[in-house]
Amino acid sequence: MLTSPDFAGNQQVFLSYSREAPNGRSYAVVDSGRLILGQGQPRLEGLRTWWKAGPAVSGGAHYAGRLAFSPDGRYLFMSFGERFQFDPAQRLDNSIGKIIRLRVDHSIPEDNPFEVRRGQPSPPDRNPGIWTYGHRNPLGLSFAPDGRLWEIEMGPMGGDELNLIQRGKNYGWPRASNGSNYDGSDIPDHKPGDGFEPPKVWWNPSVSPAGLIIYSGNLFPRWKGDALIGALSGEALIHVRIRGDQASKAEQWPMGHRIRAVDQGPRGEVYLLEDGAGGRLLRLEPKR
Repeated sequence: MLTSPDFAGNQQVFLSYSREAPNGRSYAVVDSGRLILGQGQPRLEGLRTWWKAGPAVSGGAHYAGRLAFSPDGRYLFMSFGERFQFDPAQRLDNSIGKIIRLRVDHSIPEDNPFEVRRGQPSPPDRNPGIWTYGHRNPLGLSFAPDGRLWEIEMGPMGGDELNLIQRGKNYGWPRASNGSNYDGSDIPDHKPGDGFEPPKVWWNPSVSPAGLIIYSGNLFPRWKGDALIGALSGEALIHVRIRGDQASKAEQWPMGHRIRAVDQGPRGEVYLLEDGAGGRLLRLEPKR
């Protein structure tokens, strides 16, 4: 769940989840509604669907569904996985393996890279909400203080990525990856001139990144402006140094549990959510 930039005034929240479709298929959706607090039991009112990440397909993997507002509060960015469907991530007629950008009033921005001229219908082979494409399973979206948007995604066998998200770019999946398919077959690595945007940082073997923040607090001044990433199979908290449009691996702390989510508290403390039965919510603060 993500609160609106004007939550104090409109109580609007956004939720992503998977929805069943006929014949055992499903798709990811983003809904919005008003979260009513302080009036009896908390409740959601006026829930409506903002985006359907179709088409619906079989299987229950790679929904993604991460959300981030632009720093000016005008746009909502939504990430959707490729659902183990591979090639649709390279097509522009769907939401699979894409990052979608909408205005907060639910309209399509005219400067989206695949939007058509105002008043003209979108052709059936083009989804005007697309901001970037060629993603596998983007499980984190976060803006840096300079306004740049960063994303983490799970690769296949190896090839997990931290990407700088840039308008209209193709990030390569499944035609390029620094990992391999689960059956051991090769995927061409990212290389200059291949037409795909390469990751700024990648991991092989996999760490299974899930959860991303760009730290902005004061409790850990050495992390300010850097990425903090939770790792599932890597069972770690990962620190990646960010300098402008460049990134480099810094530190990796073993946590002994799969880390599903990372978030920042109001005082600059860091929260980690463990994955699985018995998972805990951890709070990190400097030693006193």
